[in-house]
Amino acid sequence: MWSWRLAWLLRGCSRRGSSPWLPRDTRTVPAALTHSHHTAPESLRCAWQLHGDHLELRYGNTLMRLDFVWLRDHCRSPSCYNTKTNQRSLDTASVDLAIRPQAVRVDETTLFLTWPDGHVTRYGLEWLVKNSYEGQKKQVMHPRILWNAEIYRQAQVPSVDCRSFLETDEGLKEFLQNFLLYGIAFVENVAPTKEDTEILAERISIIRETIYGRMWYFTSDFSRGDTAYTKLALDRHTDTTYFQEPCGIQVFHCLKHEGTGGRTLLVDGFHAAEQVLQRAPEQFELLSKVPLKHEYVENVGGCHNHMIGVGPVLNVYPWNNELYLIRYNNYDRAVINTVPYDVVRRWYHAHRTLTTELRRPENELWVKLKPGKALFVDNWRVLHGREAFTGYRQLCGCYLTRDDVLNTARLLGLQA
Repeated sequence: MWSWRLAWLLRGCSRRGSSPWLPRDTRTVPAALTHSHHTAPESLRCAWQLHGDHLELRYGNTLMRLDFVWLRDHCRSPSCYNTKTNQRSLDTASVDLAIRPQAVRVDETTLFLTWPDGHVTRYGLEWLVKNSYEGQKKQVMHPRILWNAEIYRQAQVPSVDCRSFLETDEGLKEFLQNFLLYGIAFVENVAPTKEDTEILAERISIIRETIYGRMWYFTSDFSRGDTAYTKLALDRHTDTTYFQEPCGIQVFHCLKHEGTGGRTLLVDGFHAAEQVLQRAPEQFELLSKVPLKHEYVENVGGCHNHMIGVGPVLNVYPWNNELYLIRYNNYDRAVINTVPYDVVRRWYHAHRTLTTELRRPENELWVKLKPGKALFVDNWRVLHGREAFTGYRQLCGCYLTRDDVLNTARLLGLQA
């Protein structure tokens, strides 16, 4: 139980020599003491309680459990943390794993901890709420808007003009905000060349060179050992599932199409996964726990590759169950030999449930790419495909490093 003491009582018990309570809400903690209680004034809605190996701190509506080693390790004093480089100076391995504060004090905004060697650590209470495990459980790492075709059309998400995108922070920020929220974004009035598409991509990220090269041309000449290099329809999928870390963002720019068909299909994989979570949470959990192999084997011309990536279909942050990556590619999924007999049938049922959601017509957004309109796709979230086509169709594009795109967004003040 929490001991909610009045502020006047604490002040009244703060007489030196006659009480363990020190002035200004400071208390020396005897080494043998296993529990102690303290509150700051009630208006702060703050109280703390010491346990054998951690401090329990209630601030506002958040109840935090903060390990003593964690509290010492994250000290932001000049001797422990370099604020110029934003790097830790303290050697974590030097912290006594049985460490315990000698004194604890809380004022209106700050927690003070005095350690056995006399070192004082100060933490802002708001910082603790934001950075504690309990605080992070309530936070969303990547805010987003889940969509089906109707939701996206009604949102009337604007494309960004190429000049504004390249020359102004406002245009770039608008583009990135759209991309972060929806997982897709368009840039209009781009010169239909590979060189101009490359300049566009480099505005937000370093281009990720892969086995397909840096910038690639994409035609139906079957120059690579991949169904994509044909005129056949492609079902919804994410790319490079056979990489240990699938490429984060994909850029498409149609340079020329002399023929019919070839519309691009886009599906919000996170929206479909959310439907599974709501209707069959046990299947969502199975898809997030069972590891699978995806494989790419190529022996065409001078291209010889054998890539294997391992991971579950759904990848979630373990502290808040937030989905951050979907690997879904029925073309490239390898032999399922990482799943025991008593699980594999349940996995097939879960996979079928997700596939049903992904294939619902109302979730399909069809877009006709044309010269001058570049499409950026979050390959960790949005599945893409295409309908069959006739004639000559040429696309160019590239993969971008996800870290650099998110870095650009954060520098512009966006949560990413």
